[in-house]
Amino acid sequence: MAIPVIDLAELHGDRRSKTMTSLHEACEKWGFFQVDNHGVDKKLMEKVKEMVNGYYDENLKEKFYESEMTKSLNKNEKISDMDWESTFFIWHRPNSNINQIPNITKQLCETMEEYIAQLIKLAETLSELICENLGLDQNHIKQTFCGTKGPSIGTKVAIYPQCPNPDLVRGLREHTDAGGIILLLQDDQVPGLEFLKDGQWFRIPPSKNNTIFVNTGDQIEVISNGKYKSVLHRVMAEKQGNRLSIATFYNPGSDAVISPAPELLYPGNYQFGDYLKLYSTTKFLEKGPRFESMKTTMVNGHHG
Repeated sequence: MAIPVIDLAELHGDRRSKTMTSLHEACEKWGFFQVDNHGVDKKLMEKVKEMVNGYYDENLKEKFYESEMTKSLNKNEKISDMDWESTFFIWHRPNSNINQIPNITKQLCETMEEYIAQLIKLAETLSELICENLGLDQNHIKQTFCGTKGPSIGTKVAIYPQCPNPDLVRGLREHTDAGGIILLLQDDQVPGLEFLKDGQWFRIPPSKNNTIFVNTGDQIEVISNGKYKSVLHRVMAEKQGNRLSIATFYNPGSDAVISPAPELLYPGNYQFGDYLKLYSTTKFLEKGPRFESMKTTMVNGHHG
């Protein structure tokens, strides 16, 4: 099976209807897809990847391979409660923490901010297209995500280092994403990302020509009243080479009130911050009980 590819250039012309249908099917049947002609500067994307790889080599690599997890793996001990990844998280909106990241250069800060500004535009465009396919006002997701301070935008920068014993550890354990729309700038050489489709793990190849890989999170499932589902995914550790992953999350603000669109029905609503509290302790468990717990909270008419 080939991953759906949504060519945004075809939204302008006689292929628009077919492209919108392809996007709808990707959201409904897959929960993930690739986007081409997305409007993000591809030279800028290459610069981001190059600088992040350099940051890892200079600041994170040595510490990672000296960690207790690495020592355990070298003893052939199976690791089930940690992930074979070296990461840091950058908050962009509503407040940025990028200047607080140890040893980060001014050039990397400026490059990342330029990249994120373009990526937010893409996320908003995708949110409008998703709304159109759901029969909602095109601004419904944007307005729902705003809360009092605007949406939460953050980037998880991850290197999945070359692993001597990939059978003993996951790069990242199975989970769905808590938030809204996830836009992934990933490695163009090393694989590892897998999504669950029709009961089988589907291997996502490295991204060529800087296409952006997109998946939908739990909040899109709620807003769409289950029509567009978030999908379990994981990262496998690899023996050949480091895998780069730069995943940007277009999420609701923490006080954004989430509910299915009234047109699509659902009982009550909740604050995204309440969902995140539950998600933090159940991330690697089935999402169904998580949703049921939030439904119970809504029916009872209280938060927390």
